[in-house]
Amino acid sequence: MGMSHQAPPAVATPPAPGPGEKDGRTARRPLALRVLARPDVGVFLGAVAVYVFFLIAAPPVREAGAMANILYQSSTIGIMALPVALLMIGGEFDLSAGVAVVSSALTASMLSYQLTLNVWMGVIVALVVSLAIGAFNGWMVVKTGLPSFLVTLGTFLILQGVNLAVTKLVTGNVATDDISNMDGFDQVRSVFASSFHIGGVEVKITIVWWLVFAAIATWVLLRTKYGNWIFAVGGNKESARAVGVPVTFTKISLFMLVGFGAWFVGMHQLFSFNTVQSGEGVGQELIYISAAVIGGCLLTGGAGSAIGPVFGAFMFGMVQQGIVYAGWNPDWFKAFLGVMLLGAVLINLWVQRTATRR
Repeated sequence: MGMSHQAPPAVATPPAPGPGEKDGRTARRPLALRVLARPDVGVFLGAVAVYVFFLIAAPPVREAGAMANILYQSSTIGIMALPVALLMIGGEFDLSAGVAVVSSALTASMLSYQLTLNVWMGVIVALVVSLAIGAFNGWMVVKTGLPSFLVTLGTFLILQGVNLAVTKLVTGNVATDDISNMDGFDQVRSVFASSFHIGGVEVKITIVWWLVFAAIATWVLLRTKYGNWIFAVGGNKESARAVGVPVTFTKISLFMLVGFGAWFVGMHQLFSFNTVQSGEGVGQELIYISAAVIGGCLLTGGAGSAIGPVFGAFMFGMVQQGIVYAGWNPDWFKAFLGVMLLGAVLINLWVQRTATRR
């Protein structure tokens, strides 16, 4: 007796989407919204707004020489804002960054002058000291589990007191001695504090270093394994450790990068003015952190970029010099800066909400 075979019931096939239609799985937001979702786009728009404002309010800003001065001011902030931003992406803060700049400059100056050494020796020792301060901060944070806010606040107070006390003890004054006549000064100055001319406009070397460091930081974040580690430890360090990320190394090295930035800016200050005031640097750490936050780095870590802090630093330089070129009372600088920063943050927030709205 033969067996009968029946064809399986037909399954209805959903109609293919038309040429202009996409189902829920393939739908993508428009390109403009995807661009606006980037963390550095908001600060770029804010920087453009500040620039346009001062182009109108301060006509001297339109001159090439004025823009060179603005970029110089921005670079002295931006060089430090870059490692601070990387540290924040890694989920940590460094409140000692401002006074660490002065500590580095004081070390190089006093060591060279008091021991009558070639200034290169002072520069090298200052680098070692700056990296050691960063390593200490990172080690304390990792080994104790204390918030980096508390650890670096303690370091901030220690360095502030040591800067003043040691300088008075060694020099008998609150400032270091002039080192401009010492061996190696001109060579070191050419690296950290020289300038060159483009079309008759004087351009400081720090602007070049700033852009070079920004390019390197961007490449590290987006193209290297170390960049992935930074995002991972900032997002969730326990999960990062579980998948093999060297959390201890990453955290300590990020603090040491801040130490390197403090050393570089400290050398620039020393070889620009030949002497250092031991009480300076207080409050600068807030400017570095603000430039990073306005640049799109989250306070909670795990997100950000290296390009955003570049625009954040430019905003600070623009406001600082723009007030001077506008002829306004410089006493209003802090208040005006606060208003501009809040405006930039609101623009950034609006852009991100617009970009993520379906």
